[in-house]
Amino acid sequence: MYVRGLAMALLTAMLLPALPAQAAEVDCAKVKCLALTFDDGPGPSTGTLLSTLKKSKVKATFFLMGKHVEERPALVKRMAAEGHEIGNHTWSHPSLPTLFDEEITQELKATQEVVEKVTGRTPALFRPPYGNTDARVAGLAGDQGMAQVLWTGTTLDWKLRDQKKIRAAVLRLAKRDGVILMHDVVPQTVQVMPTLIKDLRKRGYHLVTVSALLRGRKLAPGETYP
Repeated sequence: MYVRGLAMALLTAMLLPALPAQAAEVDCAKVKCLALTFDDGPGPSTGTLLSTLKKSKVKATFFLMGKHVEERPALVKRMAAEGHEIGNHTWSHPSLPTLFDEEITQELKATQEVVEKVTGRTPALFRPPYGNTDARVAGLAGDQGMAQVLWTGTTLDWKLRDQKKIRAAVLRLAKRDGVILMHDVVPQTVQVMPTLIKDLRKRGYHLVTVSALLRGRKLAPGETYP
């Protein structure tokens, strides 16, 4: 019975379709990696994006607004359960350098707390709204235990609002170890994602989280990357 069961298990394993490389742990020192990042969510289209990423076995990094986490906790739970990386994008999306220290801290801390409440984990990464930052903002984020993540290319998808133009922007900006900025609150970005993932894979990219680009190194609180 044991031999028969083992034979059946081996046969089943042979018949199952092989998972693409992105489903396994990727060593970005050996292969060409790219991090897709999404800001301002979760929004009405985030669930569709998560389904696309799950079907394609792709992991991404989401920089979430605290007030939207509070509005859509189930999506954030799903995001964490499906292995995506979650970062802090403030509570209400202000331009942080214009605020007093205590206001910045409150924007960051409130978002940390709601993400931890929903997922059981506290974000270690932070992205400043609009990319507006300075040494003071980075330091205050560091006080909350977070490194600051910017990008190597932004699609301006919020402005383009066109699938073909967004696709062209990503393909133009894609490079090894790149960090691409998009928005899961832009419906056209979500709609073009299945095609875009195929395009990027044809170009040899493994689509990973921001942390996977670091090849095992952890960003220090207050550090800025890339």
